Amino acid sequence: MDPYGLRRVVSPPGVLPQQADRLDPTLPLGEDELSIEVEALNVDAASFRQIEGSVGKDPERIAAEITRIVAGRGKLQNPVTGSGGMLIGRVRAVGPRHPAAGTLKPGDRVATLVSLTLTPLRLDAITAVRPEIDRVECRGEAILFATGLWVRLPDDLPETLALAALDVCGAPALVARHARAGQRVLVLGAGKSGALVAVQARENLGATGQVVAADFSSRALEALAGLGACDQLLQFDATDAVEALARVEAAGGRFDLVVNCASVAGTEMAALLAVKDGGTVIFFSMATSFTGAALGAEGVGKDVTLLIGNGYVPGHADLTLGLLRRHPKLRALFESRYAR
Repeated sequence: MDPYGLRRVVSPPGVLPQQADRLDPTLPLGEDELSIEVEALNVDAASFRQIEGSVGKDPERIAAEITRIVAGRGKLQNPVTGSGGMLIGRVRAVGPRHPAAGTLKPGDRVATLVSLTLTPLRLDAITAVRPEIDRVECRGEAILFATGLWVRLPDDLPETLALAALDVCGAPALVARHARAGQRVLVLGAGKSGALVAVQARENLGATGQVVAADFSSRALEALAGLGACDQLLQFDATDAVEALARVEAAGGRFDLVVNCASVAGTEMAALLAVKDGGTVIFFSMATSFTGAALGAEGVGKDVTLLIGNGYVPGHADLTLGLLRRHPKLRALFESRYAR
């Protein structure tokens, strides 16, 4: 048994697949592996923005860059951001000793809930690039290890909507664990994870406390306003920590919980300055610098709990899909953005 996929590591030897420079997706399927016929990659927002910034917004150039990364590494792991995303596809084959043997069968449609940074991947062709939803439609094969998480695509939600939500389902699940009644919660970033986080925070807080969202984009904030989950919306550039602090102070002061969902680098200090001493910051952005967060907190004398957002929280997929089902306005927002 090889539950972590060590035999797929080409270099350097002795590391886990996520830390590897290169994986081999071409080996015969192992008894405890699952083969997926890939239909689409949902690239994480930080990685997609970095690729656009590097090669431009031309879809052909984006496709060529993603193809180059996958061909060179045997997986999709952006060498700059270190992040990847997730995929959807149809089950091609299930090894007899894989945990899903007897549960999944060839042809079943699934989404992976583990990062593409550790998923052996072979791309045969990219057929479409959809920057508006960070999605790449393609043909190829991916391998899921015995420890790799997956979920069946739901029948009652559009595929692209479900995929967009599942891509960040760890964020609202973490907030469900840490947000408490009476708190003031700040959500940095009004994208898909920010929307889910705001709604989950409101559920946790109920009629008590306060949920505030901030983003650079007035359009994103207007969309979030329609959910009815936020008590206040702030427009500022979170890469400018001094401006962010001034806006936070003017909006009632620092927060008990700050959830950083921004998809750009350099927002660590804004999150740190916005939180109270003794509070908590969840960094759910793949653009987060651990050194920037840790040394930044030390540099401004912040006694706070810093959490790196774990993409896996038990029950995170069901929790997130449940939010979409319970909140028609949230579902409508996701449908307008992603159900295309």
